Amino acid sequence: MAASEGIEDLRTAILEMIGKGPDQPRDDEAFNALALRMFAYQFQTNEPYGKFCERRERTPDAVRSWLEIPPVPIAAFKELTLACGPVEQAVACFMTSGTTNPEKRGRHYHFTLDVYDASARTFFKANVLPDVDRMHLLVLGSPPDLMPHSSLSHYLWVVCCGFGAGGSMYYIGKDGLEAERLMADLRAAEQAAQPACVLGASFAFVHVLELCEQRGLRFHLPAGSRVMDTGGFKGRSREVPQEALYRLIGEHLGVPADRCINMYGMTELSMQCYDSPLRRRSLGHREVRAMEAPPWARTIILDPETLAVAPEGERGIICHYDLATCSSVVGILTEDLGVATPEGFQFMGRVGGAESRGCSVSVDEMLAATEKAPA
Repeated sequence: MAASEGIEDLRTAILEMIGKGPDQPRDDEAFNALALRMFAYQFQTNEPYGKFCERRERTPDAVRSWLEIPPVPIAAFKELTLACGPVEQAVACFMTSGTTNPEKRGRHYHFTLDVYDASARTFFKANVLPDVDRMHLLVLGSPPDLMPHSSLSHYLWVVCCGFGAGGSMYYIGKDGLEAERLMADLRAAEQAAQPACVLGASFAFVHVLELCEQRGLRFHLPAGSRVMDTGGFKGRSREVPQEALYRLIGEHLGVPADRCINMYGMTELSMQCYDSPLRRRSLGHREVRAMEAPPWARTIILDPETLAVAPEGERGIICHYDLATCSSVVGILTEDLGVATPEGFQFMGRVGGAESRGCSVSVDEMLAATEKAPA
């Protein structure tokens, strides 16, 4: 079967899995079968990745479990073109922010966005709007026409189109935060007695909350309102712990912490994870703060030195296997630290110092396999 025909069959199968919804029974056998098919396709069509796998003696003939599929460190996306086809045929290229090194930005090419969008809509609905179909969305972000290479901008556009009620708006334009319009619309939402959802990057919330503090503003968004923040504070001058951020949101927006949802996403992935008290409450689950991946993905924690799977409760490097990532690699080794929990995983910050050794070795191996020296 030709590679192009294979990917169409794979996309159809993954869309069928997503279509079964976020609460489908965990089917490890089906996940493993699709992951191995995806690995075979990506090994064949993604040349740098195929060479990396051959160097590790992990070929489709040798691999029997998704856990044996070599994950790619995210730093490799800054050094190599990791795409399953000619990049000229890509419909989108999402790029990392470049906060560490503006001259080197990771690039993730997509040859279709149907799986990405289906994954985004399905798991957003389950975690942010489990109790309603549409809501007034106040987006602390920019539309895609202003940030065409931002995966977050595309994600926010997808959920706005899918779930935004009339009057949903973006509040970061070409000149930055449109503060006056945002404050006016927050007051209007408060007075309309209709629930609203404020969503966007964590650092944008900090900026908005600081403005509220400076102006002495307090809003009381209607009951049922909620907040979704994402992205953390990498490269920002001020970092606010999540607990403190949610306390400030309660003080200035009137949204309690148990209606604040944190989303974890990456440019190199096509799925998102959520820490959602709303979802856990709707399912009758224990209400604890933990990230959950969708059924079409698996998240594991790896020992920083050996990259073997770490025992539950032991801190290590977060690694994702995401079936929705069809156009590059199914396995992504992050630069984030986490701990596996019965509910999912907890994010513990960025990799640093000795903990980064496993990531660095993997990047060196990728570059050596492709005979490309670091720039």
